[in-house]
Formats: sequence, structure tokens, C-alpha cells
Amino acid sequence: MAQTSAFSRFFSLFNPVSAIRDFKEVWVQENPYRWRIALVSLVATGSIFSIMFGESQRIEPRAPEITWISTLDETRTDEEIMASNIANQKEKDRIRAEREQLEAEKREIYEAIGRASGMDVEEARAKGEAERAAKAKAEEEARQRALAEIEARQN
Repeated sequence: MAQTSAFSRFFSLFNPVSAIRDFKEVWVQENPYRWRIALVSLVATGSIFSIMFGESQRIEPRAPEITWISTLDETRTDEEIMASNIANQKEKDRIRAEREQLEAEKREIYEAIGRASGMDVEEARAKGEAERAAKAKAEEEARQRALAEIEARQN
């Protein structure tokens, strides 16, 4: 006896060709109600689909709320604006330095865990440093391009 897979058994039980052949045999048999049954079936199916496709749940999107920045003095001079920008940049640099310090501490902790578990931390460190250097280089290049664009617009 040949073994059959579940897949072939499924298609032997639910074969579309057999289903069409069975439908044809039943349809050909004399039955006075077959047209009425076909009509009721079509109406029921059409009604279900028309109800499904007729419903719509779309709503108009809300208009965006515009918030104007009103905390800055409109009469500020260019020198005051530059001083404010320099102070903000110093704050950003301080935050970035803190973040870099925290990341360095995390790396040290991960290296200690790696050494304790027997991993080659030197290889991982070299790979991480290479990735960080590539990222820093890409950021610096983007910064230089942006500065060049700004200078080109001003000239």
C-alpha cells in the first residue's frame, strides 16, 4: 500500500474537478425547484456582498491645530539671537558629552560581562569603534555639505 501525504490526501478529498463534476450531475437532474433555489442563492449572496461593500466608516480628517511660537521676543536683535543660539549649542554639546560618557560606561560593563563569559571583547570593541568612526565621519561630511550650502546661498 502506497503512503500518501496529508497534502495529497487533502486534494483527493477536496478536489475542485470532482466538485464541479458533482455539481453538474445534480444540476442536470430534473428538479422543478432548481431555478428558484439558484435565484434565492444568488439573491442571498448578492445581498450579503452588497451590505459588506456598501458600508463605509471613513471620516474627514480633523484640521491641524497650528501653534505659533510666542515665547520669543519679536524685537530681539541679531546679536541676541546669536547669543541664544550659542548658549543652546553649548547645552546640546553638554548633553551629548553626558550621553557619550554613559555609552562608554555601558560599553565597559558589556566588556566585563563578555570577558566573564569568555567572549573575544577586543574584536567586538574594534568593530564597534570602526562603526562609530564611520558614523561620525558621515555626520561630519553631512555637516560640511550643509554649511557649504548655507554659505553658497549667502553669497
